[in-house]
Amino acid sequence: MSQTHTFARDEADNAERRQAERRQAARRSTLVSVAVNIVLSTLQIVAGAWSHSSALIADGVHSLSDLFADFVVLLAGRHSGKEPDDDHHYGHQRYENAASLVLGLLLLAVGGGMLYSAAGKFLHPEDIPSVHSLALWIAALALLAKETLFRYMLAVAQRVRSSMLVANAWHARSDAASSLVVAAGVAGNLMGYPILDPVAALVVGLLVGKMGWNFAWDALHDLMDRAASEEDIAAIRDTLLDTPGIVGIHDLRTRKMGDLILVDVHLEVDGRINVYQAHEITERARGRVLNELPVLDVMTHIDPAGLEEPRGLGRMA
Repeated sequence: MSQTHTFARDEADNAERRQAERRQAARRSTLVSVAVNIVLSTLQIVAGAWSHSSALIADGVHSLSDLFADFVVLLAGRHSGKEPDDDHHYGHQRYENAASLVLGLLLLAVGGGMLYSAAGKFLHPEDIPSVHSLALWIAALALLAKETLFRYMLAVAQRVRSSMLVANAWHARSDAASSLVVAAGVAGNLMGYPILDPVAALVVGLLVGKMGWNFAWDALHDLMDRAASEEDIAAIRDTLLDTPGIVGIHDLRTRKMGDLILVDVHLEVDGRINVYQAHEITERARGRVLNELPVLDVMTHIDPAGLEEPRGLGRMA
């Protein structure tokens, strides 16, 4: 077996290990989120009903949506790690994009429900009850727990470069922001301004809906073969050009596949070398990209550089 083939196999093994690490990190962080949201949603809904706080109940429903989102992430993480098959030659990475889309739509639905519920309270402000001080303590506890959960999940997501986990982490941050608003609304109610409790619920609905729109829109673009970021494209270009034997590149195209990137590129090599040498160079360039960057696969086409096209042959497709 040639050194190039050995190198390519090693890079494939490294990529597989990185994927396994991502799946394990996703499962671990999501299970932590599940445990936190089960406890919080139960406390918020029960305490909100007992203390007559619509804002705290809305925040508890938001936590329940997080719980559902966690199960979506677990399901997507399980399926995205499947090997390529006859129907999915590039694997199942786009389960992650689909999961992000579901998370976004879920947030939109939850936000719309909160807005509808809060708007009804403004029609009869005289019926808004005074809340018990317990609601403020629960809101403060939820704020602390959700902000801590957000920082933990975001750190994991950035370490393994998972947009799906980033989306779920920011979902937790939206809960932290909503808990802050809820705490302010409950405090205002306790100070003699009952209208502030449904106002807080209204603000929570707006925050949740806006974040849901952003996630759904981004995921939709990824499912439509959106190109990689300019930074990733520049890194791919530089890595290819830094490979010894690569004279130039052109027609570099990328598209997202979950959190990974598919690359198509024409590589220019010295036209005086033989096919075997050109293949060795392009395989090494491909292996470097797979090893150093979040790339799933690189499809290369070899073009000769430094030679004029032979007369009478024309350009072949």
